[in-house]
Amino acid sequence: MSDISLLMASVLVTAPISALNLPEQPVITSDNLVQESTQENLSQVVSPAEITPPEFVQPDITTSSATNKKYENILKKSREKIQFISSPNLPELKDTQAVIEVVQNQENTEEFSLSPHPPDSDNPMSQVTSVSQLEDVQPSDWAFDALQSLVERYGCIAGYADGTYLGNRTISRYEFAAGLNACLEKINEAIANNKINTVNNEDLILLQRLQGEFKAELQQLQQRVEAVENQTSELQGNQFSTTTRLFGQAIFSVQGTNSPDVDLFPRDGVPERQGKTNLTFTSSAQLTLATSFTGRDLLLTGLSAGNLGSTASLLSTNMGRLGFESNTDNNLVVSDLSYRFLASENLGIVVGTAGVNPINTFRGISPLEGSSDGAISLFGQRNPILNIGNGTGGIGFDWQISDRISFQGVYSAEIPSFPGNIKQGGLFGGRFTAGAQLSLAPTNNIDVGVHYLYSHSPDGLLGSGIGDSQLISPFADPTAFDTQAIGATVAWRINPNLQLGGWGGFTFSKPSNLSGSVETTNWMVFAAFTNLLRSGNLGGVLVGQPPKITSSTLPEGLNFPNFSDRGTAGGRSDTSIHVEVFYRAQLSDNIALTPGLFVIFNPDHNSANDALVVGTLRATFRF
Repeated sequence: MSDISLLMASVLVTAPISALNLPEQPVITSDNLVQESTQENLSQVVSPAEITPPEFVQPDITTSSATNKKYENILKKSREKIQFISSPNLPELKDTQAVIEVVQNQENTEEFSLSPHPPDSDNPMSQVTSVSQLEDVQPSDWAFDALQSLVERYGCIAGYADGTYLGNRTISRYEFAAGLNACLEKINEAIANNKINTVNNEDLILLQRLQGEFKAELQQLQQRVEAVENQTSELQGNQFSTTTRLFGQAIFSVQGTNSPDVDLFPRDGVPERQGKTNLTFTSSAQLTLATSFTGRDLLLTGLSAGNLGSTASLLSTNMGRLGFESNTDNNLVVSDLSYRFLASENLGIVVGTAGVNPINTFRGISPLEGSSDGAISLFGQRNPILNIGNGTGGIGFDWQISDRISFQGVYSAEIPSFPGNIKQGGLFGGRFTAGAQLSLAPTNNIDVGVHYLYSHSPDGLLGSGIGDSQLISPFADPTAFDTQAIGATVAWRINPNLQLGGWGGFTFSKPSNLSGSVETTNWMVFAAFTNLLRSGNLGGVLVGQPPKITSSTLPEGLNFPNFSDRGTAGGRSDTSIHVEVFYRAQLSDNIALTPGLFVIFNPDHNSANDALVVGTLRATFRF
């Protein structure tokens, strides 16, 4: 089971959007660059191994730990003898290679000066004398020769890009101090790692003398490191800025059906009409704007348009519907307007006027779900009880209880913005749904979702969109129903290229002002063949029963299964079977082509109806 996924919503990654790529190590730079660092990333630090000349790389000489410990202690004591202005001991500088690199990048800068601001007692830098007031180090100075000799004997600094150190030019005392500190750290590290066999007393005295000569500059170096570390921490804590990313997809499809005979009034078993549709070429497009304000939230704005409508009215059954239908007459509509955020590390919240329903809030279990890249039929997308209520706007949550258990909940209304008759719309009027799902991963290869939903319908329609979604005879007056639905979905990964699974659902609906009740069932089994013939491809086989009224005990004349024959009580006498195959060929990261076919035997749960055959070729473009 994945980590908390409510914020993902098909677009969110675990890291904050557009986070600045700050280096892990502090970099010493000038005041000017420090002031500009809130707008630019700090320079990456080059690994010493990448710029150390071969002649400076010491062989791995094995020596006794006692000898190494002896010289390490001597070197440590020599450092402790040097007292600084505001620090009792020589600070341990970190990542001195960063210092050398910046100095290297400033070869043409002979002086290093502080900001022209007046001294501040709260600013530790105000206690340090400006190095620009001190003399440069000449190639003829004793310190210059002393450090160069240490470099040659111990390979204790990386040097410049041309493989040399210092050369014969004059350098600033600050630049010299950076090299000295790097050499000191390198020798100390080499001793600890058994890479130096011996350090003579003369060299230790020389190091002590160099430290005493350049103690002010070394302290300023440490102060600069601390200043940049503080700047880096501030940038890391406030680096996020409002960011919007655009995601989009377009679907082009060709689809058609056969022309089955249809028994519209199942009382004598004789078809009265013929279903007929044309071969059509349609398209739809969807754009999603994903905006994050804090890095822990996501505002989704979805816009869609399309011209693929349902064939239910032409075929007298909704069992031939496709999963990627989008009928807006090519008008642009808002398909998603929701805000998702983390209330805690394990709890995500979603609220919005569009795109908030069980489908978008509950975690998906079936690997074949996906209107653009999954099963081609509407029934093949998911357990149809999750469609109940036609919810659009509301509030939901996703709670990650443990690594293997999560819990999602949602309240969704069909027309949350409707201000008129409370029986027709509004947040608590009209059609609404409240539901929950317990998502489990008992093993690494099994995912289970247990669903429960409660829904109110003002007109006797479940709103599932597939199979028996009408609860009362079409000749009866509209009647409100309250429905409780339970179901489960399971997926078992047998191996990386094969998953088996299925789902089942049951609904119990009771009218508000009538006696009796209506019950429905549905089920599906499937096999998903990932990476079929090629990595990224997907094949699917599905067999199931669309939602079917198995029991209806409403008053005489009001029961839907026998609405054309006096509306007597009882359930459907026949059963529809849905058989589907499809193959998604992933031509590239952005283009997929999916041919598919499904057959409905005994459409509309009536054996007098001819089998319905639906074929399609779906092309999906992502950008």
